[in-house]
Amino acid sequence: MITLNINGTTHQVDVKPLETLLAALRDRLNLTGTKDGCGEGVCGACTVLVDGHPVSSCLLLAAYAEGKTITTIEGVSGDGKLHPLQKAFLDNGAFQCGYCTPGMILMAKALLEQNPRPSAADIREFMAGNICRCTSYVEIVRAVKQASRGLRNAAKRS
Repeated sequence: MITLNINGTTHQVDVKPLETLLAALRDRLNLTGTKDGCGEGVCGACTVLVDGHPVSSCLLLAAYAEGKTITTIEGVSGDGKLHPLQKAFLDNGAFQCGYCTPGMILMAKALLEQNPRPSAADIREFMAGNICRCTSYVEIVRAVKQASRGLRNAAKRS
């Protein structure tokens, strides 16, 4: 039995010794926004934030996440409103099937927290580990740029 802090809520989870965080999220807690893509940590579909850092949840044992703050796609929006990244992905058609989108959004969130004014090259480099097989990366970069502007403007108004 381990304790996981996910999206601001504490969960007691009974996990197997070698169970991944991905399996615990999806199979034990029914947080299915985190996707199982390659199972090898190279596609980015399973990206979550652990203490604010992007992590391939298919590679991290659930027990190693105990005591850490975990953010999944389910925890990105708030108060019934989309996060600016989610809205920007919609506005720019930065997805088709949507399978990679949760991991893309979490990776972009980590980037914007580190670098609020990323260039297109910064975005491409930071998000290079997130693979999309359906859409053009042009729309994804455009969406991250839009969200960056929106977040900076919101911060100025605060």
